[in-house]
Amino acid sequence: MSKQEVRVFAPATVANVAVGYDILGFAIDRPGDEIVARFGADATKPFTITSITGTGDKQLPYEPEKNTAGVAALRLLEHLGETGQGIELEIHKKMPFGSGLGSSAASAAGAVVAINQLLGAPLNRESLLYFAVQGEEVADGSFHADNVAPSLVGGITLIRSNASLDIHQLPVPENLQVAVVHPEIEILTRDARAVLSDQVPLKTAVRQTGAIASFITALYTNDLPLLGRSLKDYIIEPQRKQLIKGFDEVKNAALERGALGCSISGAGPSVFAICDSGYLAQSVGQVMQDAFAKHGIESQLYVSPINQRGVEIL
Repeated sequence: MSKQEVRVFAPATVANVAVGYDILGFAIDRPGDEIVARFGADATKPFTITSITGTGDKQLPYEPEKNTAGVAALRLLEHLGETGQGIELEIHKKMPFGSGLGSSAASAAGAVVAINQLLGAPLNRESLLYFAVQGEEVADGSFHADNVAPSLVGGITLIRSNASLDIHQLPVPENLQVAVVHPEIEILTRDARAVLSDQVPLKTAVRQTGAIASFITALYTNDLPLLGRSLKDYIIEPQRKQLIKGFDEVKNAALERGALGCSISGAGPSVFAICDSGYLAQSVGQVMQDAFAKHGIESQLYVSPINQRGVEIL
């Protein structure tokens, strides 16, 4: 890596984590996106996207104002007053498009880290979050950080307020492993939000509140049985599971094999299961894939600990 170029890897994420719609997320090791930022030869072009490769390369726009990474980069450059540097960006998509694994968030997070580093790292990671979330907003029309924050800083993140980006990192229990299965179904976040009702019965809200409170308690006390009892989504999962063929069978297979909990990753269609060992996570992932296969759906499996590094400079 020269001083004129910075390459980063931005990890995929699992948002909502069953109990925390729009306020919880965690990062995993793979898949993810690679972003390259460099000073271009033509300083008369303040910022350009020169290359998009990998999954989604035919669907993603090169116009910066229409691209999640592009918008994040532009807002950062405007803030820093660095609009005359002739910066170029390459986006190498290495994760499924419309997967529920934070693809657009990873690109936005990677873009701001790469450009910030290229310019001598004037801002810290937390300060970059605002610009990355603006990029993510282009993808689904909502200003929320449950994918962007964990991709940017790693770990399990709690967003107390999306409006003010009041973000907190939570403890990660020992031995926690995640199996994520991505079925070959595409669900766009905008469509997944469209199926949700804005009316929640009081009893359901109380159950969900108890679940997220005990989930956070389990993280702080390293109580995996409590964590498993807490991973129950009473509001979002019942509405969205209709979009994922075979979801009930996939979830039941994971729980029967020994997963602590299983639910939809973000807007779907990916499904995640939290386990207490890597061996179990691999086994759980395989039975989840088998359940999808019974419905004629091929899938990819990713087994990972919680990624506590976030965007990495390569």
